[in-house]
Amino acid sequence: MKLRNLAIIAHVDHGKTTLVDALLQQSGAFRENQAVAERAMDSNDLERERGITILAKCTSLVWKDVRLNIVDTPGHADFGGEVERILGMVDGVVVLVDAAEGPMAQTKFVLAKALKLGLKPIVVINKADRPDARPDEVLNEIFDLFVALDANEHQLDFPTIFASARQGWAVRDLADEHKDLAVLFDEIVSYIPEPIADPDAPFTMLATILEMDPYLGRILTGRIQSGSVKVNTSVKALDHEGKKIEAGRLTKVLAFRHLNREPVETAMAGDIISIAGLSEATVTHTICAPEVEVPIAAQPIDPPTLVMTFAVNNSPLSGKDGTKVTSRLIRDRLMREQESNIAIHIRETEDKDAFEVAGRGELQMSVLIETMRREGFELSISRPRVLYRTDDKGRRLEPIEEVQIDVDEEFSGIVVEKMSLRKAEMTDMRPSGGGKNRITFHAPSRGLIGYHGEFMTDTRGTGVMTRLFLDYAPYKGDIEGRRTGVLISNGQGEAVAYALWNLEDRGIMFVEPGDLLYEGMIIGEHTRNNDLEVNALKGKQLTNMRAAGKDDAVRLTPPRLLTLEESISYIADDELVEVTPRFIRLRKRLLDPNARKRAKRSGED
Repeated sequence: MKLRNLAIIAHVDHGKTTLVDALLQQSGAFRENQAVAERAMDSNDLERERGITILAKCTSLVWKDVRLNIVDTPGHADFGGEVERILGMVDGVVVLVDAAEGPMAQTKFVLAKALKLGLKPIVVINKADRPDARPDEVLNEIFDLFVALDANEHQLDFPTIFASARQGWAVRDLADEHKDLAVLFDEIVSYIPEPIADPDAPFTMLATILEMDPYLGRILTGRIQSGSVKVNTSVKALDHEGKKIEAGRLTKVLAFRHLNREPVETAMAGDIISIAGLSEATVTHTICAPEVEVPIAAQPIDPPTLVMTFAVNNSPLSGKDGTKVTSRLIRDRLMREQESNIAIHIRETEDKDAFEVAGRGELQMSVLIETMRREGFELSISRPRVLYRTDDKGRRLEPIEEVQIDVDEEFSGIVVEKMSLRKAEMTDMRPSGGGKNRITFHAPSRGLIGYHGEFMTDTRGTGVMTRLFLDYAPYKGDIEGRRTGVLISNGQGEAVAYALWNLEDRGIMFVEPGDLLYEGMIIGEHTRNNDLEVNALKGKQLTNMRAAGKDDAVRLTPPRLLTLEESISYIADDELVEVTPRFIRLRKRLLDPNARKRAKRSGED
């Protein structure tokens, strides 16, 4: 059977996963009466909750006797490590762009990688049924983007298709009948080339995705570059320098059939498969026949830009919620993550109870923390710090991001003002239709830590901000941090409504009556710029003049309950986020007030 290998690339929320659903449905992958979840490719709980793709996934379908291996890729730059590896498995890409929003930051990021690899693009302008769609303008913007990214002549001659993935139609001209996706299927088969692979050479495959299976062990997914492979074949793994990592026999060869992975006896050159049987081989390693000596060149991965400290939870409430609380369990879990996610780097600190985790961005880190807390872990998380470099002249360099902001015109002023305070340089500002402006900045990564929540408040929840790593540049100077202090509990026990009511003029609360507190725990935001220790445990003194029933009349302002991302971006350098399966608490790094005063004095000295 003939093969086509392609990836679907786009900015987050432009409809990649919905399009794959429609392609599967119309190719006959499902029975007529089969119950299929919406966005079937987003199988992970976190992906379903957030409506984003985190892990790249493969699927396969048949159209007119041609097998299409399709890879659904993540749309967030934080998961770019996934995208870069996957592009090495395919021969063409479907570039999906929203008919109203046009090409966004992540479209540019992934498209640049695809064009550099020489992949053939098909442009699909999706959501053409939107009332605010502007397909012709968007097509011009896409062409300008291709030119800016140095596309060659063949790539600039890309076919264009207008579609609505949700309604399940695709056409070459919007005046054509909106019927089905046959036009897109036919374009993929005719435009994307067959994989170039030598079926008679020895077996070679570059591992691009690693998963752990409780029954099969390590499962490595990749495209067969040459030869064929059978179950029980002897193979070896080579690293990128050609050094042998291990040798073994393949216990399983799995091929993608619709949404499932099915065991097969033999797989041929050009196909995307998964194999099991090796215990040490990982992503970027070449799996090959014993006689092969030269590894397949692997695509270099962009370096991490942020680092956070994951430590054992040592608060007075540790161990009361989670089941995995020791440093050994945390270390083992982080090492497993590093094996399958090569965009993350783990380093043990001198304090054996803490680990430095470096990655691409706050979203990637928060997804890892959220996954771990659901597995029963308790952690203490530090504020993110950026990773600096030094150039040949000894100057300190810091990571710079390209920030694209779509915002209503009335909020443009406050956004530009706040970004300039964070040492951002505005590079472009243009109207994007519908009373909105699109503003582009080059901003230091450290200035953006914690800004998203403030940005959403400033724009009344209507702004859209996308960030993309750009380059390292000379240090931009000091950036002012959080302007307010915090309210700190001075004792341990349950929060009392009467005490919280008396503290309301001191600031905004983060806790509710009945919440467990401890000394050094942050319970609210102070109205002033200094930290204040307060008593939230003190009940009303009862006398025959003061009845206990009067407590029912206490009316509290609802507290500000911070999410995981908001908590991580809120804390200062001397604070931590305590994460357990059910609770997220903020605390001072040093719980003892005297120890905090001593540390502050020594810091001032």
